[in-house]
Amino acid sequence: MKRMWAAAVAVTSSVAALAATSGVAGAETLNTAAGAVTVPDGISTGFVVYDRDTGDSTLSYNAHKQFRSASVVKLLIALDYLESHGPDWQIPQHDLEQLQPMLRSSDDTAASWLWVKDGWETIVQRMIAKIGLTDTAPPADRGIWGYTAISAADVVKIYNYILDRADPRYRDFIMSNLRQSTKCGDDGFDQSFGIPSAVPRPWGVKQGWSGFGDGPAAGHECSPANPVPPDPDGADARTLAAMRVGAEAPAGAAATGGPDIDTTRRAMHTTGAVGPHDNKIVVVLTLEPVDTTWETSAARITALTSVLYDISQYL
Repeated sequence: MKRMWAAAVAVTSSVAALAATSGVAGAETLNTAAGAVTVPDGISTGFVVYDRDTGDSTLSYNAHKQFRSASVVKLLIALDYLESHGPDWQIPQHDLEQLQPMLRSSDDTAASWLWVKDGWETIVQRMIAKIGLTDTAPPADRGIWGYTAISAADVVKIYNYILDRADPRYRDFIMSNLRQSTKCGDDGFDQSFGIPSAVPRPWGVKQGWSGFGDGPAAGHECSPANPVPPDPDGADARTLAAMRVGAEAPAGAAATGGPDIDTTRRAMHTTGAVGPHDNKIVVVLTLEPVDTTWETSAARITALTSVLYDISQYL
């Protein structure tokens, strides 16, 4: 009873914080075992908080709803690269210079180079079969890796595979890079929303966003708290652009991301493993109206993540 009362207090205070950031009149109320979570009107979300100690999802909503992946698919790009070469593979320096900034700073050019090099959509197809993903699907346009379909439930499966089933050398490489996630993304956006701002360390995260343009507006650039790795050599952004390879379709281009995938609204996702032993996996996927600013979207997903993490501590 005391735990549930404490959870109710945590939910009440956290929901108040979320409501303060919403800036919209309507809202959807999601009921959990510990209380209600309010999501601002116009936002679509799917989330899972998974407890690795018990093997249970302590919080879940729209767990199998498909979203466009944005940069979350970079987990699969990195994992497929490692799996395809074997545990004794010594990663060449050039490839390391793609993988590290892709995982730490969400470098899109590096992701595009690896996407083409390792087989385009076949990367996703191999990982679906290897991990047993049920909601994930390759992008309809094979060049737009950011339109891969994912769900919160499948992202939990990806982290569980990395942490428990993959060769320890793959796990250590991926997780060590996710734990070095930079405050600023390679494109200049501040990627410290969600888990990095809502959950105490330690954590390792892979963030995703789409629909906000090529970079932040003047005066809104991210100020790094830790260095962004240098742009990788050899990944020619102009060549990749000419091949129509990238995170999202060019402005004005007609593109669909697969069944039930919204490629119009702005997407912002926070995913990761948190706790001293990666005890919890937290996945929060969101879509917002096309006129939502970066700062508003970041504040909303951070508040929602904080609510979910607070509740999960008492369940």
